[in-house]
Amino acid sequence: MPVAAAETALRLDCRVAWAETLESLAEADERIVVVVNDSVGSSNLGGFKQKFPDRTINVGIAEQNMVGVAAGLANGGRVPFVSAASCFLTARAMEQLKADVAYAGFNVKLVGQSSGIAYGELGATHHSIEDFAWLRALGPITLIAPCDAWETAEAIKWAAAHEGPVYLRLSRMKVPTLDLPGRSFTAGKAELQRPGSDVTLIANGTTVHLALSAAEMLAGEGVSARVLNMHTITPLDTDAVIAAARETGAIVTVEEALDRGGLGGAVAECTSASHPVPVQRVGFPGFMPTGSIESLFKEFGLSPAGIASAARIAMRRKGN
Repeated sequence: MPVAAAETALRLDCRVAWAETLESLAEADERIVVVVNDSVGSSNLGGFKQKFPDRTINVGIAEQNMVGVAAGLANGGRVPFVSAASCFLTARAMEQLKADVAYAGFNVKLVGQSSGIAYGELGATHHSIEDFAWLRALGPITLIAPCDAWETAEAIKWAAAHEGPVYLRLSRMKVPTLDLPGRSFTAGKAELQRPGSDVTLIANGTTVHLALSAAEMLAGEGVSARVLNMHTITPLDTDAVIAAARETGAIVTVEEALDRGGLGGAVAECTSASHPVPVQRVGFPGFMPTGSIESLFKEFGLSPAGIASAARIAMRRKGN
């Protein structure tokens, strides 16, 4: 999507798509329940609670208990969707995520709301930039970061039908819906957003839109940039990554998360083992200061200009 188009396109809140899709699924499947930590409002689940009051379980601000309750419900045949701010869901309840969900392999759907730095000015305690790295380490949990409202709805449908633990990373930032004809969602399969032969930009979630704008910027310089929407980090589409390495010779990863351990780490691990190429990782270096979303993105290179700069560095490294 050209920069101008990205700036003017209608932006939608993925939490609306999540809630509407879940309500529709719950009408057809009485096994679906939600478990929240006093987060009905922030999870946009007011409509769900009104329609299904007996299937809305609010444990209060007790994230460890929340995950444990969900694991018990899954063990009893229910399909629990656990919805909470991702910074609290994946940090406070890590032991339960490890033992009760990942190790046990229970059919729990974890929905991390307001992920990345979506809370902006609330600062480091509310930023959720470590979740990719933490959850990748647990292995059995399918890890998905949808990039727009359409993909959010499709990911929710897939998660509900999938037997096994899933983590869906949703942002509260409004984003445009990507204009790609004949789209289909398959967990573990990257979505080619733009072909290219000089460098590959691999992104997910909110950063896919930034990567597309960066590719348009690079096209003005005569650089052909491939853009992959790597919505699923676990399992990673290694075929798409290796093809990108072989065919373009340089990769840039872009994520609203730590620049290590998450998408960038997964791609670097894959290429180093199968087809080594320069991999520039665009993300956050560690604890983030307080600031607006826009200022923090710009400061740490999560902008079309910052991504284009990383692409130029990666391409210069090809011959080294």
